[in-house]
Amino acid sequence: MNTDKLGALCLTGAVATGAVAMTGCGAEKNRTAERPNIVLILADDLGFSDLGCYGGEIRTPHIDSLAAAGLRYRQFYNTARSCPSRASLLTGLTPHLAGVGHMVADRGYAGYRGTLAPNTVTLAEALRGCGYQTAMSGKWHVTNNTDPAGDTSQWPVQRGFERFYGTLSGHGSFWDPKCLYDGNTPVRAQGDYYYTEAITDRATRFVDEMADAGEPFFLYVAYTAPHYPLHARPEYIEKYRGRYAAGWDSLRVERFERMRALGVIPPDAVLPEKDEQCYDWADEPHKVWQQMRMEVYAAMVEQMDEGVGRIVEELRRKGELDNTLIVFLSDNGASNEGHLHNTVERTGKHWGDRMIPDSTLDGRTVHAGDIPGRALGAADTYGSYGPLWAHLSCTPFRRYKSWMHEGGICAPMIVRWGDRIADRGGWRDGAFTIADFMPTLLDVAGGSYPDSIRGMKTVPIEGRSFAASFDREVTDTVRMLFWEHEGNRAVRRGRWKLVSEYPGSWRTLRGYPTGGAWELYDLETDRTETRDVAAEHPALVAELAAAWQAWAARARVEDWAAIGGEKW
Repeated sequence: MNTDKLGALCLTGAVATGAVAMTGCGAEKNRTAERPNIVLILADDLGFSDLGCYGGEIRTPHIDSLAAAGLRYRQFYNTARSCPSRASLLTGLTPHLAGVGHMVADRGYAGYRGTLAPNTVTLAEALRGCGYQTAMSGKWHVTNNTDPAGDTSQWPVQRGFERFYGTLSGHGSFWDPKCLYDGNTPVRAQGDYYYTEAITDRATRFVDEMADAGEPFFLYVAYTAPHYPLHARPEYIEKYRGRYAAGWDSLRVERFERMRALGVIPPDAVLPEKDEQCYDWADEPHKVWQQMRMEVYAAMVEQMDEGVGRIVEELRRKGELDNTLIVFLSDNGASNEGHLHNTVERTGKHWGDRMIPDSTLDGRTVHAGDIPGRALGAADTYGSYGPLWAHLSCTPFRRYKSWMHEGGICAPMIVRWGDRIADRGGWRDGAFTIADFMPTLLDVAGGSYPDSIRGMKTVPIEGRSFAASFDREVTDTVRMLFWEHEGNRAVRRGRWKLVSEYPGSWRTLRGYPTGGAWELYDLETDRTETRDVAAEHPALVAELAAAWQAWAARARVEDWAAIGGEKW
């Protein structure tokens, strides 16, 4: 693939005092240049091509500057959905082994408890055991309890974060977020509050506090942008007024061509046909309203980018930037979830039980759903940008969040580490996964994975370190990567990827074929999964399918239909 450089791109939480008992972790307390600070920044539902440095038209100069000074990865994988990806990121395990094989409901099976298993180790626990200060600002979403009167053992402070500010739940109003905590104490938004800004404010405060303490630190910043609801300040929305008037078809082609020019995808890549539920822009009867939806989404991404810039500037101000490993990535592909999914979640007896509040902080009624003609962005709205704009965000891939085609599991990933990365602005083609962060960060921190935790033997780590890729291209044609979510399945080995869609009724209702059959793609010659060659390689299909079945049995994957899989 094209290896050209990025070139001239536009470029007070509560403090926990007790440490979790662990054994087998080589703890070091003295700060050295070989022990960098680590800042891990996670976006929520950001598509593969949304960032400027990945071919998007949204203004992201601060994230682009990380890429210009570091590395971008073309084939970095997540687990296709928010909480499974976060569980895998935090533990170095595939999500079912971490206890979060689906969402945060307890389905009664070991891999589907909806909360981190107690014998898993989080990044914060592992790094804290190796002498790091730890802090988190943002979305947690790996516990099935958000009530302080209930079991809080799987909350951030109890899982290794000395400082925490953020939300425990999966989504909520940016103007008045649900399940907001300062440490273990519930708090409520006040005044001119906007959650993306609040996450950044607390993250910069944590940098200031930890830099002064002298020991290396690990900061996990988990933004909720650009996950629905579409909420943004009006001055940012105004910047994009009219930018999306050409519609999703033309803009998808524009992104595709920019991606080829930047080297994000091969020059011979093919843009797939639109997904089945997508229709032509010419046939859209509410064009002005549809433009507005994408304008708000873009504004959310730009506000998050400004937050990243503020964190980088605080690191620079404290003299810590050059000795800090900064990582930016997304938890899954862009979301095609729409108004039906939003309104279903409006249940419960009072505000604390609901994802969607009844009213704003100043008393206005909140109107949930995606209704043509209804403006989005303000606190009295709660809507999404829908599958057609999500299809643009996932350019050049097929499908979206929750699916195992590339649009669901492949997302941007950028690393910056001062002079430690010589190939500035370079690309990496190795296939890595979100579970690889545990061994990678322990590598750079000089630590090791503990043998036990809380008196229990730990689950053996699944990920593999990609730290060597900071110096050179690293490829592995033997390693097998596996996925499962809501019955969607995939396995990749080297150039070959086997993938299947679950034959669920809700997908049929959304215009998808019933699916279920294995599809085979050669990603070396068909990066965008346009040519299913399963019929040409039956032996390979059988081999990879058998490997997936063996993995599923080992990794606590259950038959989706057998555990009530028709439900969200």
